[in-house]
Amino acid sequence: MNFSKETIIDILDKLRAKYPNAECALTHRNTYELLVSVVLSAQTTDKSVNKVSARLFRCYPTPFELAEAAQDDVIEIIKTIGMYKTKSKNIISLGKKLVSEYDGQVPEDYDALVSLPGVGRKTANVVLSVGFGQQKIAVDTHVFRVSNRIGLVRGKDVLKTELALMEALPEERWTEAHHSLIFHGRECCSARNPKCESCPIEEICKKVGL
Repeated sequence: MNFSKETIIDILDKLRAKYPNAECALTHRNTYELLVSVVLSAQTTDKSVNKVSARLFRCYPTPFELAEAAQDDVIEIIKTIGMYKTKSKNIISLGKKLVSEYDGQVPEDYDALVSLPGVGRKTANVVLSVGFGQQKIAVDTHVFRVSNRIGLVRGKDVLKTELALMEALPEERWTEAHHSLIFHGRECCSARNPKCESCPIEEICKKVGL
């Protein structure tokens, strides 16, 4: 552990105070919409996904409609986001599997989620955390960069970073920490030219790689 437990709590408290409304930025009304939106968000911004998701879910309000969708029709809706060909194929296949194996319901199980097309570890953790209220740490580019930069962990890849964060942080604050680190990465601790002068944890941060 790079920081004492007390210092880690101090970091989490300061980030919570700075970003009291930190939560999932993907617009969704249920676990199905959340799951599809997170799959679509890979290597693109949540804002970009939100711009297309309302129309997508009007056309395909449940996995049953999505399972019957034509790929060209889905592409037409999501073509403004990255990797739209692969993503359109994945979400249709995802819909088919939800219908055929889970009665159209999103499973509340990690292994079942990662068996779905287009769903990896990060996506599964987001769905379990945001959709089902489980304490999870989903490591995206922001969480990976910020947690390693400030010295919370020393993880050479996403998986090692996730496991290290699970060990370092109190479990009851995993989900909160995930959202706080994302907001901090977006609004302050950017990859280039981080705003250290306005950072709430500037005096604690180890500035690794800066």
